[in-house]
Amino acid sequence: MALVRLLDFRQDEHGDWVAVLSCGHTQHLRHQPPWQNRAWVLDAQQRRAQLGKPFPCGWCTAEHAANEAAAQRPK
Repeated sequence: MALVRLLDFRQDEHGDWVAVLSCGHTQHLRHQPPWQNRAWVLDAQQRRAQLGKPFPCGWCTAEHAANEAAAQRPK
């Protein structure tokens, strides 16, 4: 999993929290137990405590895997 830094948070048009990542990607952060248990995202102080910390970017991981697969295909 590609680790980047969590730079900021914003809310989307539905009021869901979105993480802004140092790689330029974004990721929704929902608290929907039992599937997603992220109660910290609901509290402003707990969100601020996450700023600057490493965060796994699924988009970067998928891009890296696709690039690796493409590089290994016979030409």
